[in-house]
Amino acid sequence: MTTVVLEIDPQLYQLLQAAAAAHDLSLEEECRRRLAGEEPHSRYLQALVAELRAEDLQRRAARS
Repeated sequence: MTTVVLEIDPQLYQLLQAAAAAHDLSLEEECRRRLAGEEPHSRYLQALVAELRAEDLQRRAARS
């Protein structure tokens, strides 16, 4: 399994914790639920995913 470390601002972290508690999930489970598409993606999350994909493409291109 790949480990992913994200740096998020404190306000977003609190929102994720509150959502996890509201859904009776752990923070990790809430993040997985959102990434699986069970929650409409926020613009912030969409931008973050796009940035991560772009960085991954650059890393792969540098290896080739």
